[in-house]
Amino acid sequence: MYRYDQYDHLIVRERIAQYRDQVRRRLADELTEEEFLPLRLQNGLYMQRHAYMLRIAVPYGLLSTAQMRMFAHIARKYDRGYGHFTTRQNIQFNWIELEQTPDILTDLASVEMHAIQTSGNCIRNTTTDEFAGVAADEIVDPRPYAELIRQWSTFHPEFIALPRKFKIAINGAVEDRAAIAVHDIGLTAVRNEAGEVGFKFMAGGGLGRTPIIGSVINEFVPWQHLLTYTEAIMRVYNQFGRRDNKYKARIKILVKAVGAEEFTRMVEAEFADLKDGPETLTREEVERVAQWFNPKPYLTLPSIDPRAEHADNKAFANWLQRNVKPHKVPGYASVVLSLKKTGVPPGDATAEQMDFVADLADKYSFGELRVTHEQNLVLADVEQSKLFEIWQQAKARGLATPNIGLLTDMISCPGGDYCSLANAKSIPIAAAIAERFDNLDFQHDIGDIELNISGCINACGHHHVGHIGVLGVDKDGSEWYQVSIGGAQGNESAIGKIIGPSFSAPQMPEVIGRLLEVYVKNRVDGERFVDVAQRLGVAPFKEHVYATPIPAGALVGEDEYA
Repeated sequence: MYRYDQYDHLIVRERIAQYRDQVRRRLADELTEEEFLPLRLQNGLYMQRHAYMLRIAVPYGLLSTAQMRMFAHIARKYDRGYGHFTTRQNIQFNWIELEQTPDILTDLASVEMHAIQTSGNCIRNTTTDEFAGVAADEIVDPRPYAELIRQWSTFHPEFIALPRKFKIAINGAVEDRAAIAVHDIGLTAVRNEAGEVGFKFMAGGGLGRTPIIGSVINEFVPWQHLLTYTEAIMRVYNQFGRRDNKYKARIKILVKAVGAEEFTRMVEAEFADLKDGPETLTREEVERVAQWFNPKPYLTLPSIDPRAEHADNKAFANWLQRNVKPHKVPGYASVVLSLKKTGVPPGDATAEQMDFVADLADKYSFGELRVTHEQNLVLADVEQSKLFEIWQQAKARGLATPNIGLLTDMISCPGGDYCSLANAKSIPIAAAIAERFDNLDFQHDIGDIELNISGCINACGHHHVGHIGVLGVDKDGSEWYQVSIGGAQGNESAIGKIIGPSFSAPQMPEVIGRLLEVYVKNRVDGERFVDVAQRLGVAPFKEHVYATPIPAGALVGEDEYA
């Protein structure tokens, strides 16, 4: 993985010193909260309902074990013993004291981490495929390119005060596992007829108040122009994006307003001035960065079937089926550690679990970890012969729930329990649904399904692209939930459609149950829930859900997270 150079170290040290003085001035009332707000946001510090929240950048979701152990240290020393992994592949700590934040940033710097550009109207953390570098369907490893974007975008003087926040995702494989279609800029590696590597550029995607699938604006940009073409898009957005209304300030609104064809013309005009300029990538520069992502020292191993030795162990077989993914090197596999055990808020990990996962990575996966945008963790390089012992150890720590891609592998934002922007709580809804359907045989029968929950229209839980999406809304001062179906991410990205009027919190498990009943009744030939929802449309689901009154039962976990 990438290591800081002398410039990275210097920039981070100087930023911490600057921020430490800003905190001192705020605590001495030399700065008002209004004056301090943009300063703290530039360092990833938010004020939430009960305390400050610090968001730490995990570039393209890649972590060393030293960095994971630092998260455990921060959880113990500065927080309440846990952290929350996010859909941006970052981590958040929700109970932070202001006066301690400079020390936290100093601790982070010791393991080459920071919280820069995790907030504010700037280019945020670039995300990518959690299986980058090991996926069998990979065209090119996207991590060096994600790192080049990180270096280019950090403190870029032109783009530190954009109309709104800006998110980039890059995919290097045939299958899109980075949700590029719902990003401000979505990139996917492609090869032209000559076999040369380039990138297909999408722009204007996004969720939130106005969910939009991005438009393809260029089918093939040579890799040399990754940064210059990105800069051309950024310049058009920075100049013409709206600044009078923050709800209409994202690039998706600009692309929709002028049309994809006209937006492309504007970008190409900017690109004409940037093409072959100083930010054009050279092979030497790409190789300089790519050296940090060279293949691991893999052993020559035979491919084996881990089930063979444990044929009578159904629990292990279920885990292999759902949590173990193929690897391009024979004899190896990738392991997904589920952070979705029933009774635990999705994406949360305790300090003890973080230390344990770091130990696993040191022992079994070359000292590296990945964070997924589905809020789980990955050991990317595991020998197949070690899978059974890893499963045993992970199971003992609550990290081996065999539910990856199933109903209880929910994406959920922290919601109203923490976030001051939320209209409703997310965590109790996730807990109630998980409790209702906490039967692995049932979940395996239902098959692949993505259930995403957001506590407000900002859509941090990506509800728009969930096969089932749940959105918290305010209704006369009460918390209610709007349900959509048919959304999808990846190669078949789609925005879900709302089924009808919203529901109270206690009704939500029954709503999900009724949606599943329609699916089971109508599925054919192994169709997934999303296939049936898109084939039939909203009508039969709506009819069944609203056919009879839904009882308002007790909501599991409602008080636990208050």
